[in-house]
Amino acid sequence: MLNRLLSHDLPRSRWLAAALLLIAAALLLAPFLFHGAKALNVAAKVLVFILLVASYDLLLGYAGIVSFAHTMFFGIGAYGVAIACARAGSGVGWGHVALGLGGALLLSLLLSLVIGLFSLRVKAIFFAMITLAVASAFQTLASQLSELTGGEDGLSYKVPALLSPSFEPLAEPVFGLMIDGKVIAYYGLFIVVALGFLALLRVVNSPFGRVLQAIRENDFRAEAIGYRVVVWRTLANVLAAAVATVAGGLLALWLRYTGPDTTLSFEVMLDILLIVVIGGMGTLYGAVLGAALFVLAQNYLQDLLALGARALEGVPVLSALVSPDRWLFWLGLGFVLCVYHFPSGVVGRLRAKPGRPATSE
Repeated sequence: MLNRLLSHDLPRSRWLAAALLLIAAALLLAPFLFHGAKALNVAAKVLVFILLVASYDLLLGYAGIVSFAHTMFFGIGAYGVAIACARAGSGVGWGHVALGLGGALLLSLLLSLVIGLFSLRVKAIFFAMITLAVASAFQTLASQLSELTGGEDGLSYKVPALLSPSFEPLAEPVFGLMIDGKVIAYYGLFIVVALGFLALLRVVNSPFGRVLQAIRENDFRAEAIGYRVVVWRTLANVLAAAVATVAGGLLALWLRYTGPDTTLSFEVMLDILLIVVIGGMGTLYGAVLGAALFVLAQNYLQDLLALGARALEGVPVLSALVSPDRWLFWLGLGFVLCVYHFPSGVVGRLRAKPGRPATSE
């Protein structure tokens, strides 16, 4: 049953299976285990990035496409839901959410189709530059259309009553947790991300995914045996864009705020690239491990350094090195060490047999 659920793509490593089970259990029980708004927000961000990074891994890890426009589709999904909810005002309902997400998906599909058909004919580096230019133009456009998008300030809006923190269907707490709209929103997010991840796992282990991997390994040979490389890569681009759009819509429903910095910034694109590299390209499971490690480090590394700084207070050099203000330095150092020791990512390293170098899928 589990083998079929995972599309016959088992972790193939006891340590990897244990890590995945631990992350899945922590995310499933996060509202009960980790009290406080910050912990729940971190868990929700991990879920969103799992789906977003997995969709990007379909492009980079399986199809060999380097794109910098992924945050554009992520932002389209977020802005689609945000604009629809903001226009509805206090009477927002599920119809508005569906309309906003449906319009965002349509726009993403059209843009990804056009970008794929007209840009994937060029070499990889030129396609990456084209997508970077398109994403930058879209970010500028979103910042300038203040009447529609809120400009640099973004949009704040209400969500359907079921997802509102003020909604409390039960009078008594369940295992010490008061069930409200925020908890319902979190579990809705968890279900959608889980289903989306399993669907992507099915895609990459289907004949479609095998063709993408063949194109990644040798596009000239794939073209020679009859596969139209541009068409297959365009389909991968469209599918990845659709999943990224859904991830953006989920983030918009969770945050109840959408702005250029939360979805469209180049920093988000860098985060996606870092997570893919840390987790391991061409595995999908790398999105789970990479997102969990990166988001946790991003949110709690400063707190850990603050504890270290208090413990080493008075020590001349060490106290300055572990200052919370230097958390980006330690995050970057950790990334460098991770790439050095795990060149194929954490998943590739865990799957490697003793005595054999780790290789990506």
